[in-house]
Amino acid sequence: MRSALFISLVAIVSALVPAQNWTADASKAKVLFTVKGPWPFGTVHGRFTGLKATIRFDEKDLPGSAVSASIDATTVSTGIDLRNRDLRKKEEWLDTDKYPLISFKSTKIEKAASGYKAVGELTLKGTTRPVEIPFSFTASGSTGVFKGNFTINREDYKVGHPGGSVGTTITIELEVPVSK
Repeated sequence: MRSALFISLVAIVSALVPAQNWTADASKAKVLFTVKGPWPFGTVHGRFTGLKATIRFDEKDLPGSAVSASIDATTVSTGIDLRNRDLRKKEEWLDTDKYPLISFKSTKIEKAASGYKAVGELTLKGTTRPVEIPFSFTASGSTGVFKGNFTINREDYKVGHPGGSVGTTITIELEVPVSK
């Protein structure tokens, strides 16, 4: 009788414990992107730094899990200074003086066929659109790593001119080490 009561009590308390907060290690986080570049440049590879994130995640409490994150758009880097300056300063691209942050806020976290899916809204250049970010999470004690990969259509966010020689699909790859 006592063991049944103890097990019931543990189950109730476990259900009441909210999803765990994780702290992102911004210095080690990778926020990478690729897009087909204009001829003769091929695929353009780039990255952002300056990640700020609030991550509440528990594999056993997905309804209580949430992610809110932003990137400092002024940190865009493709390895070519002139291109970086154009991406930052030109109105047709990121226009970081007017739009200094790129942000994501989840509305729900779900189990997916392989890993999980963060459903939410991405805001880029003042335009907010729904996105789904498939991701995996690997925990190791009090640390872990979130990894995700998703695509957006740059024209949906008014980045660059419609059509043109730059590809419309931008692939974003995320790798975010975290700790409790």
